[in-house]
Amino acid sequence: MRHSPDASGPAVPGPGPGGEAVDPCVRVRGAREHNLRGVDVDIPRDTLTVFTGVSGSGKSSLAFGTLYAEAQRRYFESVAPYARRLIHQIGAPKVDAVTGLPPAVSLEQRRSSPGSRSSVGTVTLLSNSLRMLYSRAGTYPPGAPRLDSDAFSPNTASGACPSCHGLGRIHRTSEELLVPDPSLSIRQGAIAAWPGAWQGKNLRDVLEVLGHDVDRPWRELPAAEREWILFTEEQPVVTVHPVRDADRIQRPYQGTYMSAHRYVMRTFSDTKSATLRARAEKFLTDAPCPVCEGHRLRPEALAVTFAGRTIAELAGLALSELDGVLASFRTEGEAARVLAEDLRGRIAPVVELGLGYLSLDRTAPTLSAGELQRLRLATQLRSGLFGVVYVLDEPSAGLHPADTEALLGVLDRLKSAGNTVFVVEHHLDVVRHADWLVDVGPLAGEHGGRVLYSGPPEGLAGVAESATARHLFARPAAAARPVRTATGTVRVTGADRHNLRDLSVEFPLGVFTAVTGVSGSGKSTLVGQVLAREVDGRLAEADFPVRRLVEVDQKPIGRTPRSNLATYTGLFDVVRRLFTALPESKARGWKAGRFSFNVPGGRCETCQGEGFVSVELLFLPSTYAPCPVCAGARYNAETLEVRYAGLDIAQVLGLTVEAAAAFFADVPAASRSLRALVDIGLGYLRLGQPATELSGGEAQRIKLATELQRLRRDHTLYLLDEPTTGLHPADVRVLLGQLHGLVDAGHSVVVVEHDMEVVAGADWVVDLGPGGGAEGGRVTACGPPAEVAARGEGRTARYLARALGAS
Repeated sequence: MRHSPDASGPAVPGPGPGGEAVDPCVRVRGAREHNLRGVDVDIPRDTLTVFTGVSGSGKSSLAFGTLYAEAQRRYFESVAPYARRLIHQIGAPKVDAVTGLPPAVSLEQRRSSPGSRSSVGTVTLLSNSLRMLYSRAGTYPPGAPRLDSDAFSPNTASGACPSCHGLGRIHRTSEELLVPDPSLSIRQGAIAAWPGAWQGKNLRDVLEVLGHDVDRPWRELPAAEREWILFTEEQPVVTVHPVRDADRIQRPYQGTYMSAHRYVMRTFSDTKSATLRARAEKFLTDAPCPVCEGHRLRPEALAVTFAGRTIAELAGLALSELDGVLASFRTEGEAARVLAEDLRGRIAPVVELGLGYLSLDRTAPTLSAGELQRLRLATQLRSGLFGVVYVLDEPSAGLHPADTEALLGVLDRLKSAGNTVFVVEHHLDVVRHADWLVDVGPLAGEHGGRVLYSGPPEGLAGVAESATARHLFARPAAAARPVRTATGTVRVTGADRHNLRDLSVEFPLGVFTAVTGVSGSGKSTLVGQVLAREVDGRLAEADFPVRRLVEVDQKPIGRTPRSNLATYTGLFDVVRRLFTALPESKARGWKAGRFSFNVPGGRCETCQGEGFVSVELLFLPSTYAPCPVCAGARYNAETLEVRYAGLDIAQVLGLTVEAAAAFFADVPAASRSLRALVDIGLGYLRLGQPATELSGGEAQRIKLATELQRLRRDHTLYLLDEPTTGLHPADVRVLLGQLHGLVDAGHSVVVVEHDMEVVAGADWVVDLGPGGGAEGGRVTACGPPAEVAARGEGRTARYLARALGAS
């Protein structure tokens, strides 16, 4: 590891409050998490330290997997053993020693979605302050009793509207939705809302035993009978005698009837499967609750006002507008003044971080990962913590360059309050602003995992093998490329969704288009909803130039460790066919399922194909250990006896994409998939790497690589939402090469993007704004990048001009 000449300065311990020596550094020795190679590094406290390096180099493994995990482990050591069992704990990191580490607070970009009852107000705790303001300082109707603050919450029994249970909307169904084709009989599938396969057949058989005619067209059944079949709450249990098939014995069983309405509502409210929930939603209508009119609260809470408005009305305002209402209203009484000032103080850092366009009632699932992280960051600013380590995961993600400037001010305030700030980041403006850099690399995966440099930013210039240095100090110039000429256009007219108000704009085809604007200006709404819907609705038109629409988002490629890179891309099917075709497999009569770790037969039954087992430690949290039988291979010993070119199936899944590309060079079906993954910069991932370990940016690039390997000649429109999120500038260049290659092949690409290097290299720019929320939703500039920069209209122009000048 290389250090700057000043790196030894902070290493001298100084006197503590009691005269004892206090080490001013966090010292890591022998870190081996993931791909880290026994890393030793010293990082001074009370600094803004940025961890840099290409995607997959090991930055997060050092910052989160080692430093934050160790801080959490130490904290839990102080908790009573019994209480410790009730807390979900992360495992102890693989590290020899960490010294000088204060308590840590993590602000990660969590991929899991919060519940629908979670909102901006609950995430920031602003809702608590607003409810207290209404409880203590609200204007009550004459004679009305004073309400507790819980009575103003839709998430409590005392506050929630009893009709919609505090959700604000009512989900209902109808005969027309449940039975779209009444000419069919029940046996023919008239009740479309019923489940398929055996469960649907069971319900039909139960109905037949109950005496209903399942072969008569639905419309010919009596109205009362149709009503009972679809909407009854009864659940009669009958004995079903299934029809015997020639090759199997089917014994009578007790079958329980469930109406179509009951099945849909139960599935919609209880299932954890996104697919089943989406299917159930097709049979429901969604409308505001008629009792509370969508306000989610009881009438007595909605009768209380402040500044002449109900709590639902204030919660629906943009935070910047809410702050204005509180500032202009003359409060009466000390309680009202204190509570209003506290609320304004909590709103201020949220607005400062560029999120003033959000409202308190905006539900958390509709927020991006970057917005959620910045909301939590704003909450920490008000916490007043001192002497802790904040560990942040790309806080600039989803931020326009104008918003990034405000973010730097917030990070400085956290540091000046007496804290240490560790940031995993790719944005070069944040990297330049750091007091200390820890550069990890030089490449990704097994080619990374070393600390190349630890010291002040200027010292990184002398590290030749650092990819960060090449972009930070002498940014490689992009090759000059003439602006392409459009081959057609798609026009969006009168778009009116979220903050878009009667917006009309043209998107050129056959070129690379970048949609820009500050956070909340309406970019994702315009591209992901309006443009996508417009194109999707016209694909069937013979004269429409676009024949396919491909949306590539950052949603996970799988939600369990059983889903991985190989299964998602279809590569695993190819690999299993190769193993099945081996003479040894044929001699044993094995089919492709034998080489799947998800089904009985070839998998290890001790761990059920997981590769690990849970170990109960009584008063310590449960931990996971490699399966004692298969040692993490996931397959049983007999399956592992079969080898392809010297490797068993588990060893093949352990290969990196790069190594697998060489291994399967003579297998066209596998080579094509692997080459696409290598070309897009994912050569460091393992074939069997669980989907849960992949970042949103990696998931998006895997989806794009999957599309690239089956590239068709039909004109395709690719829509991407911030594809450079989580990418080092070196990786951005690789990705851009692939996207421009799609356009050169005759396709169209539209990206929502904040990276000005990407925008500068586009053929066409659509800039939305000028602000976020109600201040956005308009096209402020449109045209080639040079023209947009030269006109100087909108908040993007000056940053785009700087990028064009730099390149």
